[in-house]
Amino acid sequence: MVGMRDVARRAGVSLSTVSLAVNGTGYVAESTRARIEAAMAELNYVPNELARNLFRGRTNLIGVTIPTVAHPFFAQLTASLQRHLHDAGLRMMLCSTADQERGESEYIDMLKRQMMDGIIIGSHTNQRPEYWQGIGRPIVAFDRFLGEEIPSVCSDHVQGAHLAARQFLESGVRHVVEIGGPRSQFHDLSEAQTADGSFESVLSAAADVAADVAADVNDTTFPTVRYHLTFEREMAAAGVRCDYVAVEHVSDTSLFERAAEEVFRRFPDADAIIAPDLAAAHCVRLALRELRDNHDTGRRIPDDLQIIAYDGTPVADLAGLRITSVHQDLDAIAVKLVERMKEAIADDHASASASSADEVAGADGVSEAPTSVAASCDLVPLTLVRGETTR
Repeated sequence: MVGMRDVARRAGVSLSTVSLAVNGTGYVAESTRARIEAAMAELNYVPNELARNLFRGRTNLIGVTIPTVAHPFFAQLTASLQRHLHDAGLRMMLCSTADQERGESEYIDMLKRQMMDGIIIGSHTNQRPEYWQGIGRPIVAFDRFLGEEIPSVCSDHVQGAHLAARQFLESGVRHVVEIGGPRSQFHDLSEAQTADGSFESVLSAAADVAADVAADVNDTTFPTVRYHLTFEREMAAAGVRCDYVAVEHVSDTSLFERAAEEVFRRFPDADAIIAPDLAAAHCVRLALRELRDNHDTGRRIPDDLQIIAYDGTPVADLAGLRITSVHQDLDAIAVKLVERMKEAIADDHASASASSADEVAGADGVSEAPTSVAASCDLVPLTLVRGETTR
């Protein structure tokens, strides 16, 4: 088997020079590097990646957890993440938690055992902040709060709510139906709302909207909840009825169609719907079918019924009409997640080096906590992309 010594002999250089060139750990003159690369090609020498990673204390492998790859939003985010991780010299190992029951715990175990350099958590977790902060390895959260020391990246959902609310209110809507995740996740709602999100409970708090909205929308571990809370309060302040239909499991894409059917069954007088792309597309399809079957009584889009999709994936363009959407910039989110991960890995290595230096110097074995990446959530702006489903 060809090794570095064989390459060194063929290139006429020392073993240490070949090691520097192969591992990229020191300066090697271009002419010397060219001779080494030529020798490697002649001998068909392939560097041992495992040995290189052990030497560097790196695997260049990043775990990514998402609820499911079957959902277009997470599929598109995953594609962007893989591309930008690759550009940063990192590889992605994906876990769809809906399809891998113990995926999260297995990935955390791999991280603790140095089999990964870091994990991006984009799936729901029941673990408390103390658990995540106690792991002591690079972790970055997407669209969720894992703890004060865990960096997080998410869309600016409060801005997204303002964009959608303004579009509806300026066009004079009177009854909006939201489709979203389970209300059980809204575990830290203000007293202004009840568990079922009924119109009456929200409307009764309209007088207090201006005073408490800023505090309430930030008092949650689920940033997406901020979009719903802000949107509902703006509707309530304007006297617009707002009802809610829940999709209990994001990993079951058939539930989005059922939610759309429930909206049309329960709220035939609604003149506006805001929903995730999949549900919004089903709503458009149902409205077009309703109009085809009952031309005189069916609701026309956008004259009688306006629909906004919240996500802005390509699904919003495939429903028969281009759906007006609040667009989340998934590419910008992926870029920011990778930036945060690189920072977290650098901090982790700096902390490890400092600990090693303390041990060599005869330190008492107590090291300072690693420098944390800023704990605040990085907000990525959203945009309203107008289509054919709003006035």
